Amino acid sequence: MQSNIPWHLENYIDGHLIGPLSGAFLENYNPATGESSGLIPNSNEKDIDLAVAVAGKAFMSWSQTSGEERFRILNAIAEGIEKHQDLLAEAETNDNGKPLWLSKRVDMNRAAANFRFFATAAMQFASESHAMENGINYTLRQPIGVVGCISPWNLPLYLFTWKIAPALAAGNCVVAKPSEVTPVTAYLLSKICMEAGLPAGVLNIVHGSGPQCGEAIVKHPGIKAISFTGSTRAGAQIASVAAPMFKKLSLELGGKNPNIIFADCDWEKMMKTTVQSSFSNQGQICLCGSRILIEASVYERFKKEFVERVRTLIVGDPLLPESKQGAIVSRAHFDKVMGCIERAVQEGGTILTGGKSVHLTGRCANGYFIEPTVIEGLGPQCQTNMEEIFGPVVTLQPFSNISHALELAHATQYGLSATVWTSNLQTATVVSNKIQAGIVWINCWLKRDLRTAFGGVNNSGVGREGGWEAMRFFTEPKNVCIEYE
Repeated sequence: MQSNIPWHLENYIDGHLIGPLSGAFLENYNPATGESSGLIPNSNEKDIDLAVAVAGKAFMSWSQTSGEERFRILNAIAEGIEKHQDLLAEAETNDNGKPLWLSKRVDMNRAAANFRFFATAAMQFASESHAMENGINYTLRQPIGVVGCISPWNLPLYLFTWKIAPALAAGNCVVAKPSEVTPVTAYLLSKICMEAGLPAGVLNIVHGSGPQCGEAIVKHPGIKAISFTGSTRAGAQIASVAAPMFKKLSLELGGKNPNIIFADCDWEKMMKTTVQSSFSNQGQICLCGSRILIEASVYERFKKEFVERVRTLIVGDPLLPESKQGAIVSRAHFDKVMGCIERAVQEGGTILTGGKSVHLTGRCANGYFIEPTVIEGLGPQCQTNMEEIFGPVVTLQPFSNISHALELAHATQYGLSATVWTSNLQTATVVSNKIQAGIVWINCWLKRDLRTAFGGVNNSGVGREGGWEAMRFFTEPKNVCIEYE
């Protein structure tokens, strides 16, 4: 795979790289510099029509391909990601603004792991049978057909592969759209798939905006299922279009996750991890803990130490190894986050540290950087504590007991994840059982096993991804009943 990335990216349709049929392109920007970094296809319904047509033809053979052969090809894609890890990581950082060390350590490793995990699943996925007195029922799990995968900008290749890999492993063909804000690693994945020998039409990657390209995927009658990760607002729009068409839907949406800290926790481990869980990827991870709830007896101690540690986080050029915080992904999102900080002050919040934009010199003089921001003094019913900001902004709130902590934790429409810090097994069990969240971490954060179910409740989504849950989503069960004579 050539290391140079072209100024004009192309769609990957029917095994070839081609420009948009309309000839229209969108500009792509490097958030660390504020400068244009290239053009991406501004695809529309005609491009999606073509992608669905070739995917439908490819499905006839791919759905009949053995699990062992699917494993071989998907594992070759995983190896390709590992082979080109440095190129992919630099492209991700230039697109997204995250530190380069983070792209290498987390994003690229996980992207390869996603393909390797589901490659093995292609050989191991099984269904159930039920013996009766005079017969047997068995379930066939068959691929759906052509499915749509739409991924966000915060973990571009990481989440793109998280959707595509199980869909392909289950025998489906895919029309996929990466975020138009962070398109380059998806383009490079196209070339890796070509190197790996993925048959033409099995995976089609189409670039473009959400309202035009994304909506064309959602409403296309030839696409039978939609897997989407993004905002709750966008998820609601997708559901309004896809549900009346009776498409299968998996929606992984927003979060306003609580970190619940009890006085009896392992203090040093908690403090180090809470800084990480608050500000990793500039707070642009749906699983970040943006509401920190602290037992009242240790609130002042926590506040003092936490603010001191946050102030040491270096905001800088994401290509430099010493930078702990990179750029916000786009000018539009930068403006949104700064507006949320201003609103927090208007609501009566006190900024303990941060709250301002960062102006660097040299290469990043025009980049979109924001100080890690810690705010206190806001109640659970204010917008700052109820609505997702998705940036380097957290709030602190004290609680008096378990019931109060749960009351604060539930003061939002979201329910994606929660983190609980305590050395008391009973406390950990009670909170994890009662809290309304799809994922609960006890004394850790973002510790993931790809076999486990992933997703949220309430406004944080519908359905589950990961492990057999993903393989089940991308297949249709058919019961066969045989009566013995």
